[in-house]
Amino acid sequence: MITTEFGFSSTAAEVAESVDLTGKRVIVTGASSGIGVETARALAGRGAEVTLAVRNTDAGEKTAQDIGGDVRVAKLDLTDLASVDAFVRAWDGPLHVLVANAGVMAVPERYTGQGWEWQFATNHLGHFALATGLRPALKAAGDARIVVVSSTGHMLSPVVFDDVNYAFRTYDAWTAYGQSKTANVLFAVEATRRWAGDGITANALMPGAIFTNLSAHLGIKESDVDLNTIKTPEQGAATSVLLATSPLLNGIGGRYFDDCNEAQTVDGRGEAPPLHGVARYALDPDNADRLWTYSETLLAKA
Repeated sequence: MITTEFGFSSTAAEVAESVDLTGKRVIVTGASSGIGVETARALAGRGAEVTLAVRNTDAGEKTAQDIGGDVRVAKLDLTDLASVDAFVRAWDGPLHVLVANAGVMAVPERYTGQGWEWQFATNHLGHFALATGLRPALKAAGDARIVVVSSTGHMLSPVVFDDVNYAFRTYDAWTAYGQSKTANVLFAVEATRRWAGDGITANALMPGAIFTNLSAHLGIKESDVDLNTIKTPEQGAATSVLLATSPLLNGIGGRYFDDCNEAQTVDGRGEAPPLHGVARYALDPDNADRLWTYSETLLAKA
């Protein structure tokens, strides 16, 4: 188990404070708001060249100006495979860190043109296509890391392989979110298994409960929650930055972290404190291999 000196209240800047990222090239998806901004800010602040991969490039440019340093902006829509392909083709040179941060949560029923459920398509398939497309760039770095922002919401559902796209089940926004977040963890497990020989490792994380644009449409107010469980965006970005930078993670992948420490594996939601723990099915290597093959098949048919 990887344990650190950091925890719930640590900020991204504190986690990165002793790290020199000069010469490192980083991509952060969904980095025009929320914890993506603070992840990019912390990494750029330590000398990295950071590309904000965003749908709204105007918002991205404003974010880049606010952050300062060597920060670039590139168009990326994870639900549009042509956009993902264009981003990959435009990338030149090595890539040291890919932070798969962008996501949607508990959205109303919606499908892509291929018939893929929107949350699974955005949170998993788009990032899967991006990462596999960028594999040569990650390999060229020699010691690349993929950081995948998952959620404790993965405990709401495993990946239901027989009905990922709700062809038979009644659509439920939260179970759809849950399986997409489980897919994020499984991707980290299998990417590490398949790509460790290229010097590429991947880890997943729960950032914490944060009031950002991700949850704005849910109608949740501060009075509805225990504020002792809520993080600031700077705190929410800390675990992402830890996985991107900490020497403790050299050569380590296929794991899940919360509050800047490796999480306890559980077989039921009540076995860990709220917002903590990782379901055993999300780390299962057979599930991870099956998801990888399933994802490749979907993309090949697109």
